[in-house]
Amino acid sequence: MRFTLGTFNLNNLFSRFTFQGQVDDPAEGLQGDVAVSYSFTPGQYRFRKYMGRMVMGKPDTERQTIANRILAMNADVLAVQEVEDIDTLRAFARDDLNGLYPYQILVEGNDDRLIDLGLLSKLPIGAITSWKEAIHETVPERPVFSRDMLQVEILDPISRQVVLTVFNHHLKSHFVPANENPVAGAEKANKGRQRQCEVARDIIAARMASGGKVAVVGDMNDPPDSNWLAPMFGPFGLGLVNALADPNETRPAKADNPPPATRAWTHRFKEDGQPAKYEMYDQIWVSPGVTVVEAWIDRRTKHSGDGSDHDPAWVQIEV
Repeated sequence: MRFTLGTFNLNNLFSRFTFQGQVDDPAEGLQGDVAVSYSFTPGQYRFRKYMGRMVMGKPDTERQTIANRILAMNADVLAVQEVEDIDTLRAFARDDLNGLYPYQILVEGNDDRLIDLGLLSKLPIGAITSWKEAIHETVPERPVFSRDMLQVEILDPISRQVVLTVFNHHLKSHFVPANENPVAGAEKANKGRQRQCEVARDIIAARMASGGKVAVVGDMNDPPDSNWLAPMFGPFGLGLVNALADPNETRPAKADNPPPATRAWTHRFKEDGQPAKYEMYDQIWVSPGVTVVEAWIDRRTKHSGDGSDHDPAWVQIEV
């Protein structure tokens, strides 16, 4: 069976509640924007906030841009990161993706910024497993995954047998709070990412030991050869194949000085006065027995990114 599998960090795909009103009733002499007041009954509403501020919806133009990129990719299965909740993902699939994906999966995770992992699929879905409560033995008092590790079975549409188990990740970011020492904070984030990979390795290894074919995808927040990712992807890891080691690009990269050293990048970061860093944060790894036919990255047209600061990637595989 041959199909396409992709990954895309949607960069804060949050709900679109704008609390605006419009009246268009010529008979009453009213037309256009008007002042509207809203009343909320105590205890019957909630606002989603982060650090005391309301979470704003993704701007319409940016939302439509990421939708257009997804429609152009036309992947059969797409793992997504940074989605607020299942209602947001369903509305996005219905209204912006024109119903392309009949299956939408999202489980609320642990992130206090409200960014969750999801999956969109044209192919039927089997079991869905959240690992958000998994712990690392060295820090048993809190979950190891700052978001989640979402496990989803992909089924053959005819036989309804499991053909692939997808493990979607959004590993610990490099962000260091302003009140932390930069060096100590960076080390803490790196160690957190390493612990996540150690726990993920053991969970995924058990699935592989049962004979199942797997794909490990998502925003790893480090390049494939990172020491912090080594528990999963290093020489003594899971023995997975990097499906995006030599990807094609939908268009050449935008001119930069210096230019990226390779086509294998999905994230660009530029500090003032420093050259840009191009990293392959968004990855797709597959187990032996899964054949990679071709691999692609949809290249951005602006240095800052098109609707997201990550570029989506996808592969055609045979299982």
